[in-house]
Amino acid sequence: MTSAATTAAAPRHRRAFRTQRNVVLFGGLLLALVTMAALAAGVGAAGIPLQRLPAALGLAEARDAALVARDQLVLWSIRLPRIAMTMIVGALLAAGGTIMQGLFRNPLADPALVGVSSGGALAAATVIVIGERVTAGVALPFALLPPAAFAGSLVTALLLHAIATRGGRTSIAIFLLGGLAIAALANATLGLLVFIADDRQLRDITFWMLGSLGGATWGKTAILAPFLVALVLAIPFIARGLDLIVLGEAEAFHMGVEVERLKRMSILLVSAMAGAAVSFAGVIGFVGIVVPHLLRMAIGPGHRRLLPASILVGALLLLGADTVARTIAAPAEVPIGVLTAVVGAPFFLALLLRSRGFAGL
Repeated sequence: MTSAATTAAAPRHRRAFRTQRNVVLFGGLLLALVTMAALAAGVGAAGIPLQRLPAALGLAEARDAALVARDQLVLWSIRLPRIAMTMIVGALLAAGGTIMQGLFRNPLADPALVGVSSGGALAAATVIVIGERVTAGVALPFALLPPAAFAGSLVTALLLHAIATRGGRTSIAIFLLGGLAIAALANATLGLLVFIADDRQLRDITFWMLGSLGGATWGKTAILAPFLVALVLAIPFIARGLDLIVLGEAEAFHMGVEVERLKRMSILLVSAMAGAAVSFAGVIGFVGIVVPHLLRMAIGPGHRRLLPASILVGALLLLGADTVARTIAAPAEVPIGVLTAVVGAPFFLALLLRSRGFAGL
């Protein structure tokens, strides 16, 4: 009886330990994200000291009405919408990289690296330059850019999947090489659009190519929010499949995973997230590589924890990077895509060298 009771109690202890570990993990990440958001809200060209932040948020009584009015204007019109949009974009990029790496069983897969983000940027730039010529010089409304970027990302992802798949099996090498080729073609076409663009269009295209979160508003944040909600709702439906597909597509199928349905759902979801992020923030690279790889080393490969953690860490990473980008050369801003590339490219090279070492090369 004692042995049987001990055997029955062991799974309960393991479940309790996992629950406690998850509470510590996600509680710590949420605390770090809230702390970074408070720091980002206070620093900038128009700084808001920490002691004035509660009054600006309406949580404390104002001592200097004029000063608090100025702080509230800066906070609610500029800082908070930018913080919210930055966190959503970071979450979408990191989770998109996590899904692609799990689906294609390769730690180097990323929407920006394989051309999905470039396809979205190309579509948005095409609307900016060609669309205005079609409408006889009338600039198209900004609301058309997110659907265009989504369509460009979706077409790129579907094309890449078709190139890399043969006989129901996806070649990882062809997927990555095809993605690099598609990204190069998209960037070359972007160069052509830059050549024929006028000064105003050139500024808009430069925004897409370098990345920026300076145009954040509550309206844009509201448009982005449903993509994050869709990601959160999709996690229970794709996490198990992503865990099992690492064994191989045939093995995952025999274990009850509808592989083709998982691929379609994942590709559609990643395309939507990449297109949304690109449409509002431009091309921001390496977030989708760095975040999931670091998390796999820290918490393991299980996607039930990996995907929610990537949402929080992606938001935290991009919020920290954007805070540095807008303060390091204040009042000017360093393009966020440049900053993430400066940090992410050495990490990517280190990952390649580490992989080479494991391969015995």
